[in-house]
Amino acid sequence: MSFYVRFWGTRGSIPTPGQPTRKYGGNTSCVEIRIGDQLFVCDGGTGLRELGEDLNQRGIHPIVGHMFFSHTHWDHIQGFPFFAPAYQAENRFHIWGTKGEGERIHRLLSGQMRTEYFPVSFGELSASIQSETLSPDGTDVAGVFVQFIEQCHPGGSLAFSFEKDGKKVIYATDHELDERITNPEESSADPEVLRELPDDFVNFCRGADLLIADAQYSDSEYEQKKGWGHSRALTTVDLAIQAEVKTLALFHHDPMQSDRLVDLKVDQCRRRAEKSNQKLTVFGAREGIELLIG
Repeated sequence: MSFYVRFWGTRGSIPTPGQPTRKYGGNTSCVEIRIGDQLFVCDGGTGLRELGEDLNQRGIHPIVGHMFFSHTHWDHIQGFPFFAPAYQAENRFHIWGTKGEGERIHRLLSGQMRTEYFPVSFGELSASIQSETLSPDGTDVAGVFVQFIEQCHPGGSLAFSFEKDGKKVIYATDHELDERITNPEESSADPEVLRELPDDFVNFCRGADLLIADAQYSDSEYEQKKGWGHSRALTTVDLAIQAEVKTLALFHHDPMQSDRLVDLKVDQCRRRAEKSNQKLTVFGAREGIELLIG
């Protein structure tokens, strides 16, 4: 069974339209994963609007989707009120979260559509929108084995793993990996030493065909933004190396990074990967990129 992955929004924190961000895009987080005829959507940033338009043009009736929100900061939910398929009665969407979290996400999605913030109420969404609960031991979602792990981010966030027929894709944005390095003194003293990450997260990512991961900051940028909940790109590469990941998509680009700065970040990460003995492919996530895995 092949996995089809498309990036609809790769930017972090706030949309950044304009000439300096044309290559990587300015929409905030949204990734489509299709496994067979099943639709999985990771996060609902502004990229979700364009995904919705595209889904309608595909002529699928009804549209049934499974939605996974890493967390509910604005840049990960702000596209939901503009998601056209949610206004069509024949469609069904399942919002997956941990125990109690699905209901909370549902409540916050509706909350941002209060009249103080938005002219159309949540009650005008005609599609069936249901909250669902993920088991800590993993959950079968439409024939796909889905797992989650908690991440280090203000207010909390979740990473998700999707597995089927020996293929594995992980979505892990908004995670301050640098707070979890187990050899900070050693790796700081020698830049050639890998920044070691704890076993739980390494094992969660182990052997992934594709890891979509937070890589918002360069090392120098991070010094001014510790505690903001995002990773240094090189630390994300070190995670991918230790977890023997096949392909790494650097994701959640900083709104202050132009395409030129993202290019520099990606080049630096590729050089880091090339020094390892792993066959790791590294690229910068860009709006419109489509991947076929399997």
